[in-house]
Amino acid sequence: MEKASLEKAAAAEPPALRASDADRERVVDRLRDAVAEGRLDMEEFEERLEAAYKSRTYAELEPLTRDLPAAAGSSPSPVASSPAPSSAWPDRIGGTGTSATAVAVMSGFQRKGRWTVPARFNAVAIWGGGELDLREADFAEREVVITCVAVMGGIEITVPPGVEVDVRGIGIMGAFDQGKSQDNRPEPGAPRVVVNGLAFWGGVAVKVKQPKGQKGQNGLGGGAPRKEL
Repeated sequence: MEKASLEKAAAAEPPALRASDADRERVVDRLRDAVAEGRLDMEEFEERLEAAYKSRTYAELEPLTRDLPAAAGSSPSPVASSPAPSSAWPDRIGGTGTSATAVAVMSGFQRKGRWTVPARFNAVAIWGGGELDLREADFAEREVVITCVAVMGGIEITVPPGVEVDVRGIGIMGAFDQGKSQDNRPEPGAPRVVVNGLAFWGGVAVKVKQPKGQKGQNGLGGGAPRKEL
């Protein structure tokens, strides 16, 4: 009976929050700074470096910088402080994507308002344009991959603050442009959006904007009602 109770309790525990490549690189950068500052010797650095690249969760990364001060001029990272996820994000992750492909050939497409971004989404614009607005969207999984193909056309992707964005696309006489947002720090528990693909004589632009009606708030934890765009 005792064993069954322990197994039941273990099953009820939430899964450990997975770390991204960007999270691991932030820890590695802090370790390099610590070597330059004389806080770690090379043997300690090499041990922690190996552990960082092998880590899969925030819980495995956190001890690697626990005894190091935060970098000068930086705010505490989500790995170091391990804050609780924003209450708004869990309600927006999970479910089934509403569509897997959007195509515009000498025309346009839009995905706006309340929709669910599938784990894998394909967006194609040939002599046309497309708009993907994720500010009011739900996400089928915590990490979604949007593959864009823009040929003499353009695709614009808008995400809300707090969402981590990783742009990996290739531009040939075109470009993948990730606009800079001054305060867009990834929030723990928020979705991660990977944008890849090809832009040939075209462009893919990723922007960070507050949802409409929430311009004075950070992230999505303010509880303001969502509305259709």
